[in-house]
Amino acid sequence: MTSETFALTTALTEQKERTGDRETRIAVIGSTGRTGKLVLAEGLRRGYALTAFTRRPAELAGIDGLSAVVKGDGRKSDDVRRAVQGQDAVISIVAPEGRGPTTVVSDAMSALLEGMQEAGVRRLVAVSVSAIEGRRPWIAINLVRWILRKPYKDFARMEKLVASSQLDWTIVRPPLLTNGPATGRVRSQTGRKDLPHGPYRITRADLATTLLDLATDSRHIRDVLLVSERKPMKASPD
Repeated sequence: MTSETFALTTALTEQKERTGDRETRIAVIGSTGRTGKLVLAEGLRRGYALTAFTRRPAELAGIDGLSAVVKGDGRKSDDVRRAVQGQDAVISIVAPEGRGPTTVVSDAMSALLEGMQEAGVRRLVAVSVSAIEGRRPWIAINLVRWILRKPYKDFARMEKLVASSQLDWTIVRPPLLTNGPATGRVRSQTGRKDLPHGPYRITRADLATTLLDLATDSRHIRDVLLVSERKPMKASPD
């Protein structure tokens, strides 16, 4: 048995012990965004019991099989607590609209942390952005960082809130998000500010799969995880 297989087997065993024979329960904050909807679709495909938290429940009308749709304001801990109560994990995919000054992401995380602590839910997977510290590709990332400098300050505040909490958190920093299908080729790394080489992109479908994988095991607790697409392996010569 390889070390990777052993780690996966151990993680799955821990998840089974935690949930018993019942369905894994996951709340998705930011469920109506493009990535959020893919998380819901993949989670339902896996047979998880999903709770979608949103201000706009009508946008989830075409998604069947959800355990619950909770309408509320993500900046209010009382609203959030209704969504996270009884969950095994929470996936947070909150992003601001526009390029101006904002506190939406950090305000929502502050309320989420309070709601999770009050509800006794420990596992949190939070999506951030690679450009907070990343330096590659140099020209593109610095241009993006300048254009989105005000929203990115809010992501940085959000990360500090998460890192100072006592929860079992993982912060995920993806690079450019694309709308292609899932490739299954995802690489990840911790302990770095950026990945050593490209591609510096990942499909939203691959990101959704990664978030669910993290939410349902105990790997990368209290890690900041860089993710991106992995290059396809070259075919061996005949």
